[in-house]
Amino acid sequence: MAKEYKRLNRELVKKGAIIDYYHDTMQVPNGNTAVWDFIDHKGAAACVAVKENGKLVMVRQYRNALERETLEIPAGGINPGEDMRSAALRELEEETGYRAGKSEFLLSIRTTVAFCNERIDIYLAENLIAGKQELDEDEYVDIAEYSLDELLSMIDNGQIQDSKTICALLAYYRKLHS
Repeated sequence: MAKEYKRLNRELVKKGAIIDYYHDTMQVPNGNTAVWDFIDHKGAAACVAVKENGKLVMVRQYRNALERETLEIPAGGINPGEDMRSAALRELEEETGYRAGKSEFLLSIRTTVAFCNERIDIYLAENLIAGKQELDEDEYVDIAEYSLDELLSMIDNGQIQDSKTICALLAYYRKLHS
């Protein structure tokens, strides 16, 4: 049985640099209306960057929403006119200094489907070529290298909680073991 939802109105509450925040007035299947929050996100891309020795290149950075540093795969937003793969590889190089000699699509995720349309495409980056970090003015990123087993243990013990990183590492693990 199909349930029908209908957006009656979308009102911009706040325009941001990365997201726009809206109130959506929705008609739900029983005919009632409800106001739902909606976040329109510009999109992002990320890389699982694997060195020749099998170590994965990770970034540690402060995240305001959590008020602490996190350990993540390199990632960032999409620039106007840029495709997902180009954005992922650009962010890898800017954040870590590494360029990928080879890349392939791993998976696409939607981070918070209850109220946000953010999509992150994640790529595997291999045959890395060392270069120089080129961080944005407000970016402070430390680079670290870990084995996949170390990172999976960090997921298990709660040290890594970032959803894109967890999804990416599990997808990479599955690729290695399929």
